[in-house]
Amino acid sequence: MGERSTDAVVVAFVPDLMDRSKVAAALGERCRFVRTAAELVSEARGAALVVADLSRPGAIEAVISLEPGPRVVCFAPHVDDDVLAVAAGAGHEALARSAFFRRLGELASTLDEPS
Repeated sequence: MGERSTDAVVVAFVPDLMDRSKVAAALGERCRFVRTAAELVSEARGAALVVADLSRPGAIEAVISLEPGPRVVCFAPHVDDDVLAVAAGAGHEALARSAFFRRLGELASTLDEPS
């Protein structure tokens, strides 16, 4: 988990272990989890997909600072409308936490589609 993998097409900042297990189950070995928002920014370059839990410290600042390139899908509790709006305003997909986990399988299937 701590080593850089050039095979990972997904970089995810999902510190909660229960949430991380759901993301790992859906995305499998293609996913590399990072421990901090700063690490998310440094590891995002070259990824096909970036996933971030916006309820975590520094996450919103990290995702709005990302350079154009990877698809970014963020999630936060549905009551965090302001945070979700900021992420959406930066051009990212911002979903309520429940919607994110409902659509996780669909998100995983898009990784298998040809570019």
